[in-house]
Amino acid sequence: MQNTAYKIELEIFEGPLDLLLHLIRKNEVEISDIPIVTILDQYMEYLNLMEELNIDLAGDFLLMASELAHIKSKMLLPAQEQDTDQEDEIEDPRTALIQRLIEYQRYKEAVEKIATRPMLNRDVFYRGAEIFEETESEPDIEVDVFQLIQSFQALLKKAPKRLVHEVGAERLSVSERIYELIDLLKAKDVTAFTEIFSKDSNREQMIVTFLALLEMTRLKLLRITQTEDCGEIYLKNLEQEIAAEAIQEQVSF
Repeated sequence: MQNTAYKIELEIFEGPLDLLLHLIRKNEVEISDIPIVTILDQYMEYLNLMEELNIDLAGDFLLMASELAHIKSKMLLPAQEQDTDQEDEIEDPRTALIQRLIEYQRYKEAVEKIATRPMLNRDVFYRGAEIFEETESEPDIEVDVFQLIQSFQALLKKAPKRLVHEVGAERLSVSERIYELIDLLKAKDVTAFTEIFSKDSNREQMIVTFLALLEMTRLKLLRITQTEDCGEIYLKNLEQEIAAEAIQEQVSF
């Protein structure tokens, strides 16, 4: 990749099952009836984009890609002639994957329920500590990281193409872009995701900006949220919250 040698290793990136669940929601299909051909094509699009972004992916993602390809090949094979009584006994090649997805979804739902319980210094405060209330209009739904990549992918497709013979372009590093975004996000508490990307930005500049946003999320400098599921994505500046937490840590009763 030419834009930067910066390699991203983010805790916010989960595993291949998370990506599959995201694609299932995106396509509005049932887990029990996964369209393998469609899901595999979209899965590979994500992997190709993340490779272009220089995101360090675990080998599990590639292993899942090969598993999906294997299931696809088995489903595309012509069905052998079977007796009527045996047709119901033919096992669906997707069965094992479907069971894993269902179990993993239950696990994630259980974790999410636990995460909603009151936590000290998040929903419960020491007596006398100042509580910083959020406004009603503030986005309050955490964004799935793969949904964020999907939104960026849509913006990237609209980016102007760079000419092959173009040379001498000034390159911006991820670190420099982080400092620029910090200043930009100070202007207001919440900024729309699409506002961060200039209409005149080329593909390389957009990738650097996106990598900077991911790194800022990892460093907890901003939070990526939505007002509704699959709705507009917003970036929330966390400087005020960081200051509030510092005050609360200093208060002892």
